[in-house]
Amino acid sequence: MSGPEKPKVIGEEWSDERVKGFLFLSPYDARINPDFHVLIKAYQAMRAGDFERFIGFFTAAGRDLNGTNENGETILDHILQHRRSVEYAKALQAAGAKTAAEAGQ
Repeated sequence: MSGPEKPKVIGEEWSDERVKGFLFLSPYDARINPDFHVLIKAYQAMRAGDFERFIGFFTAAGRDLNGTNENGETILDHILQHRRSVEYAKALQAAGAKTAAEAGQ
């Protein structure tokens, strides 16, 4: 959170513990796929390099890169809609993520 009493920090280094902390996020609604939820939160909060590190921790924990949201989209489908997210998409694809169409969902 930034504001007058807490200036915005740019270029802050994230520790492995901070990156791994996203593995333990839970969706507020039980109908939301927990793997998609964790991935979307990490994507929204992390720089591309930190997100790539997170993907390694995510897959090592046995989590599903191809979990879908309520619209049947994988995280890769979602990220590919954003022009400036090429690095995020490349990190996901290198780890084996697929679009819903590729995954047959």
